Amino acid sequence: MEYSGAAETGPAVLMDGKSASGPGPMDSLLLALAGCIAIDIQVILERSRVPMTGLEAEIVGERAPSHPKRYTRIRMVYRVEGPLEEHQAKLERAVDLSRETFCSVLHSLHPDIEFVTEVHRI
Repeated sequence: MEYSGAAETGPAVLMDGKSASGPGPMDSLLLALAGCIAIDIQVILERSRVPMTGLEAEIVGERAPSHPKRYTRIRMVYRVEGPLEEHQAKLERAVDLSRETFCSVLHSLHPDIEFVTEVHRI
């Protein structure tokens, strides 16, 4: 149950239906969402001249009990290293802009999924 796929450009990605050799399709979706928002945060903070030396994302999805067992709730926690307390509003704005406007992965998901997002300076 392992499949390898690649976009028109870039390296191949392995997906494993048993999650032994690589993430499964549903975990891959969460990783894509976490990565999309993380990249947005980084780009927005750079453009806002807010220092960032590291970023860690934690994402957990809750699934429906019956088929198609889709995600019904996704909780995302971002820990951003570098911004000072005075940059908190810009940090929160970066997350809001990603969620509301820029993250194409998020906007490709079913609209009734509950999204919970937290952002912390470390």
